[in-house]
Amino acid sequence: MKLIKFFVLLAVITLLNGCVLTKLITVPMRVGAAVISIVPVLGNPAHDSIDTAAEAVDKVPI
Repeated sequence: MKLIKFFVLLAVITLLNGCVLTKLITVPMRVGAAVISIVPVLGNPAHDSIDTAAEAVDKVPI
């Protein structure tokens, strides 16, 4: 049983390396920004600021 837990933990650590981890965070941000961009007046500025924040998260050296 301990061996199975070890391999599951190893798989999770492997999957959550830098690229995958930042994508898990930024994809919902970008989807939310796309939904917000539908709002008539404030949509595009909000989309741009969320997209800028998502790009900053993508550049984090994890």
